[in-house]
Amino acid sequence: MGTTLSTLSPTPGSTRKRKRVGRGPGSHRGKTSTRGHNGQKSRSGHHGTPAGFEGGQMPLQRRLPKIVFNNRFRREAYPINIGILSSRFDGDSIDVEKMKELGLVPKKITLVKILGEGEMSKKMVVVAHRFSKSAIVKIEAAGGSVEILTSAKQTSEKQ
Repeated sequence: MGTTLSTLSPTPGSTRKRKRVGRGPGSHRGKTSTRGHNGQKSRSGHHGTPAGFEGGQMPLQRRLPKIVFNNRFRREAYPINIGILSSRFDGDSIDVEKMKELGLVPKKITLVKILGEGEMSKKMVVVAHRFSKSAIVKIEAAGGSVEILTSAKQTSEKQ
């Protein structure tokens, strides 16, 4: 006939008898009960160790110096002072491409920031990606104006 609930049994070989430890020397699992000799893991209770635990030695993550966060998406702007623009350029308007032609800015640079160091003696329109507050004040005080580029792509589109 068929199998009934009262006749169910596991497949032969799929289960094993429970290992009974600590039942004397005749069982071959007496005395230390398969835990070896002394030590943290032979004791009763929880014997897990926290991540990074090195047996009481100062853990590696505490031995090493702290590392600060560096934003890998940061876009660094090349700084140039208005005093250099004023002394090395004669004209009414200067943009990033002209700065590269004059050798004031390296050719591979995509972002330029104008800083307020030096004096602005000429009236000129300065076109760049970023400006410091003091640079804007000095350029406008000399009668010039400031144009802010929104991205590095605009410098190549103006050509």
